Amino acid sequence: MKKTDNVTVKLDFDNVELASALFGPQNSNLSNISEKSGVRIESRGNSLVLQASGEELIDPVAKTFTQLYSLLKSGKEVYPQDVESAYRILARDPSADLGSIFRDEMFAISPRKTLTPRSLTQRAYFSAVRDSDMTFAVGPAGTGKTYLAVAMAVHALTRKEVKKIILTRPAVEAGEKLGFLPGDLVDKVNPYLRPLYDALYDMLDHNKVQDLLEEGVIEIAPLAFMRGRTLNNAFIILDEAQNTTPEQMKMFITRMGFGSKVVVTGDVTQIDLPDKRHSGLVNATYILQNVKGISFIQFDDSDVVRHPLVARIIRAYDADEKHGS
Repeated sequence: MKKTDNVTVKLDFDNVELASALFGPQNSNLSNISEKSGVRIESRGNSLVLQASGEELIDPVAKTFTQLYSLLKSGKEVYPQDVESAYRILARDPSADLGSIFRDEMFAISPRKTLTPRSLTQRAYFSAVRDSDMTFAVGPAGTGKTYLAVAMAVHALTRKEVKKIILTRPAVEAGEKLGFLPGDLVDKVNPYLRPLYDALYDMLDHNKVQDLLEEGVIEIAPLAFMRGRTLNNAFIILDEAQNTTPEQMKMFITRMGFGSKVVVTGDVTQIDLPDKRHSGLVNATYILQNVKGISFIQFDDSDVVRHPLVARIIRAYDADEKHGS
């Protein structure tokens, strides 16, 4: 076996204060990225020395620090979670431009709500939805996947970029018990669609939401209701997509019509399908990874924007599952 020589790259930064902010307290950002990338990172004054067994390891690390430094020089704030998110983005897509991602500062959803991305992955999510016809957002609870998707849908509707919003979820939790629940079909499925209503009511006046629902401008329905339809000029969101079967996922994403955007959200660690059936979200992520026009955004526990304890809980469960496997 041929021995691979180490590759060394030196990065120089011309501002002591900005370099210090980039490296993090006690070089914590350097330690974090070194651990995740397998690249040895050493600080020497305002410089970094990167060393690894190949350029393919060093390239995303070097781009992470050089692009983030440029953002710092332009007056942008860069937080520790942004450094980790930047590395993940560039490791997946070396051609990514963090500057274009950071241009998504904030936008007005409605007169009562203005939204600002709270992590670099959320910024990448905004950018992906803006630039792609279909976006898959995968990651744990609390990262804003669904809430931000609904926000972007409302924003697109108010700007007349689409004519309607369609929000859907598989009602898998109901299973065969759906028929035994009291009330008509709407009463039976509404509990499983409640999070989508909650997001809407947080952004728009209650009466406005009711009017849009009655007019059919906003539609909230179980996934089964999508079969046989072609959805034109709509912003379509499939939530909890990990609980679709591959057949359901294919049915859903092929409903997309002209002038529409599709956002698919889910958490592959929370699959509730019966009989250990394969998840349509997992299947689609594998099959569609290289299809032009589709973007994939991966959130992790560092992107959780709920109480800080939530991120620690997620990490504890992840560690237990890995240990158990």
